[in-house]
Parts: sequence; structure tokens; C-alpha cells
Amino acid sequence: MNKSHKINLSESEMPQQWYNIMADMPNKPLPPLHPGTKKPIGPEDLSAIFPMELIKQEVSTERYIDIPEEVLDIYKIWRPTPLVRAYKLEKYLDTPAKIYYKNESVSPAGSHKPNTAVPQAYYNYKAGIKKMTTETGAGQWGSALAFATQHFNIELKVFMVKVSYQQKPYRKSMMNLWGAEVIPSPSNLTDSGRAILAQDPNSPGSLGIAISEAVEMAAKDPGTNYSLGSVLNHVLLHQSVIGLEALKQMEMTGDYPDIVMGCFGGGSNFAGISFPFLGENFRNGKTTRVIAVEPASCPKLTRGIFQYDFGDTVGLTPLLPMYTLGHNFVPDTIHAGGLRYHGAGSIVSQLLKDKLIEATSVKQLETFKAGMIFAKTEGIIPAPETSHAIAAVIREAEKAKIEGKSKTILFNFSGHGIIDLAAYDKYFEGKLEDHEVTDAEIAKSVSQLEKLA
Repeated sequence: MNKSHKINLSESEMPQQWYNIMADMPNKPLPPLHPGTKKPIGPEDLSAIFPMELIKQEVSTERYIDIPEEVLDIYKIWRPTPLVRAYKLEKYLDTPAKIYYKNESVSPAGSHKPNTAVPQAYYNYKAGIKKMTTETGAGQWGSALAFATQHFNIELKVFMVKVSYQQKPYRKSMMNLWGAEVIPSPSNLTDSGRAILAQDPNSPGSLGIAISEAVEMAAKDPGTNYSLGSVLNHVLLHQSVIGLEALKQMEMTGDYPDIVMGCFGGGSNFAGISFPFLGENFRNGKTTRVIAVEPASCPKLTRGIFQYDFGDTVGLTPLLPMYTLGHNFVPDTIHAGGLRYHGAGSIVSQLLKDKLIEATSVKQLETFKAGMIFAKTEGIIPAPETSHAIAAVIREAEKAKIEGKSKTILFNFSGHGIIDLAAYDKYFEGKLEDHEVTDAEIAKSVSQLEKLA
């Protein structure tokens, strides 16, 4: 057993290919549908806002897809990322469980998001695109894409969910430093934003609304493409570098995870850490439990319904088969802005439907308590999103103590919370509250959805 706290790979051991779980899934997701015709979409339907290489990846069932050299060169700025044994957290919890975390906070943007931002910017650059739009919740995705697009001299407009724009001003500063223009959403710059503001001038915004604005702006300009930071298949594909590295690093420790966890908004960091381990379950008979951890105020996996729904609020995106709270659902203004999304990606939704993964939810105060414990023991301040995963890890470690059984837990430390210190201040001042969406709120939202096969 390697007793080191930190398990590092050499640069030469970095994955040269992404892993595509579509190759190994027992049941493939249903196809996306055109928002107008409600018929399965083809590549030409997506070509107005995505480059063809990303469209090919979106529908691919090849197990491995080569990572371009230009992307690898930028990955090397921060990859491979360390795997860390959380000895001090284990001691604090007095648990027989072994706890490991993959530290994705070491990227320039402070999170896992550049793993897909860089290839998306690269493929758009290769397609001759000069301008891009996107949305961002807490600002981690917007920061990552701003970092990536500046490498390829691409102009970027970011629609940032208004409540996060107000809560996290330094995320805006990061995006500005990397050359992006940041717009609080809903805005008056798009038909989508104006329609939302007409209904609710004080709308706090949501990822669904911000997506509508970004997609609309890209669709109206032939020279502008759109980029999404989660949910879609090609995004989850790019994030697989996390789990592929973790597989090698776990082998170096002599341990293998009984449980793999990640916080869950749309699915990118969760998929990144877990899909390569699920591949081992499917192909090699491993039995690792995989758990997605979402906020109790936005519980699409634990309390949503499985059906076709739009990825955005206005209905401009393709309809995806997903667990959803309804595209009109506006979550409570929790500080984990990156998890305030109404739906789940098609692949994750299918895996949950087939009971191949699990899901759990956590309330806001429990996540901040978990973040505080982690900061005091392991020394890194977690983002509020990441603290959801930490809270669930603590639950499992405490179960192990009660049961008197050792288990190995791996989770994705998806991002640091240095730019979230104002939220921690509010926690210490007792100004944060728990919020759990009611059955009536969910029923009202999903009742508005059109039933499709």
C-alpha cells in the first residue's frame, strides 16, 4: 500500500483518449427530438450552433476517442491531477472507511470544467468559428470556457445566472480577465430574456433561462456557435479524463473504490469521475456503487420524472430524455449555483432508470457544514457544489463506523471555494437556510410538460 497522501501520475501517463460509456451501456438513451417537429434530430439540425466534430462525438458509440495533440498540450498545464488520501478527514470522522478524492481544483479555472472547455474551444477554432456564446451558473463553466477560448482567439459572451452574478462577482472578474463579456441573465439582449423579464422583472434567473439566451444569440448569427458545459454526451466524454486517471492512481494505492461519488447539476463532474469505473462494472464484473449527489432544493434525480424535456426554459434546445423537474422550474437561490439545473443528461438519466447508479440529495446547511469540516481537516476550501459530494461521503463514512466495516470511497473534488467565501461568511453568520422543494411545486412544474413517447 502506498502510504503517501498524494498519488501523482507523470505527464506521460496522462490519458491519450477519452472514454465513451455509450459503447458499454446495456441500454442506450432514447434519441434527442427536434424542438419543432418532435422527430429525432440529425447532424444537420445541430450544425447551426455546434461544429461537426462535436456533433460526431455526441452520437458516437466508439469506446475510445483520441484526444487531439493541441488539446493535450493545454491539458498539460494542470493535468494529470492528484489523487489524495484524506487521512485527516478519516481521523476526524473516526471511521474505518478509506476516503480518496480526485483534486480537480488545481486547474487554472479552479474546477473540472476546463476538461471540456478546451476541446470545445479547439473544435470550434478548427471549424473557423470566431465567436461563441454560453451560459454559466456559479461561474465555473464560464470561467473555464473564457480560459479556453482565449487560447484560440475566440470572442466569448457568457450569460450568467443573475443570482450568481450578484453572489459571486469575482467569477465575473475571472471571465473578464480572460477576455469574455459577462451578461446577467435574464437580460434585455434576447427575446428569451425579455419574455422572462416581462413575466417576472425580479427573476433570479436559472441555468435553463441562461441557456435559452445563449442558444438564441448563437442561432441568429451564422458566425457564432454555442457551447454547453454539462448534460450533453460529448461534454461527459471529455470529462472522462478524471476517472481514467483515477483508475490508474487507485491501482497504485492497492485499493479499489467500493463507492464513487460526485455532486450533480447536469452531470459533467459526476460522469467524469464515475463513468470509467462504471465501464469496469459493465466489462469486468466490478461492483462499485456510483452515487450522484444533488441539492434537496433541485432534486431532479431523486424526485423528478423521467420523460422528454427541453434543456432550456424557452424551448429552443432539442428535447432530451431525462429526469426533470420541468424546464419552467426555477430553483431556490442556493449558493451552489452550478447545481441549480432542472434536468439531468440523457446518459445519466438512462443509467439511473436502469438502476445502474444511485442518487441522493443534501440540504444546504449540511453541505456547508461538510465544507467546513473538509477545510479544517484537509486544508482545501471546497466550492458549495463540491461540498454536496463531501456531505454524502461523510454520511457513508459514518455508516461504515456504525457497521464496523471498512469501505473505500472515492469522490471528485470538483472545485475550490476561494471565490465562494462570501457564502461561507453567511453560513457562519447564520444567514443561510435549508430549502426543500415541495411535492406541490414539482407537480405544478412537471404538469406543464408535453407527454412524448
